[in-house]
Amino acid sequence: MFYEKKNNTKKKEYRASSKLCKDCPIRLNCLGKSAQEKKFTVTYYREEYERAIARVESKQGRYMKAKRQSTVEPVFGTLTQFRGLRKINTIGIKQANKVMHLSAVAYNLKKYLKFIKKSVKSDAKAMGNLLTCLKHFLRPHLRVIAIT
Repeated sequence: MFYEKKNNTKKKEYRASSKLCKDCPIRLNCLGKSAQEKKFTVTYYREEYERAIARVESKQGRYMKAKRQSTVEPVFGTLTQFRGLRKINTIGIKQANKVMHLSAVAYNLKKYLKFIKKSVKSDAKAMGNLLTCLKHFLRPHLRVIAIT
């Protein structure tokens, strides 16, 4: 085990002498004409990578990926591309969570307003629906927003 100097990552190094490869059909391509040993490195966390890849490629992993692509990623794409949420200008995870909650509320309100615009005839009724909706959406977040 060693740390690669280029990007300071943990690696394992394996070496094999050319004597082990003398009967191999691809020896010349692999070792060349004058090399005395074959050396290659792999990441120290290879087993973890392989486990994660197997989990993602499993039946449940493919299902979860499809679910995420159809529900979360379009919303996140809309927030980053059209609503100016490319960078969160807060310090700490708690503050970033507040920003994300408020962004989600704004996104859902905008969707709700599109929905009620089709069904509401008067502005007063629309405003009443909006206030009810705001109260419903913000109730779980009011405690989070009030704490700084």
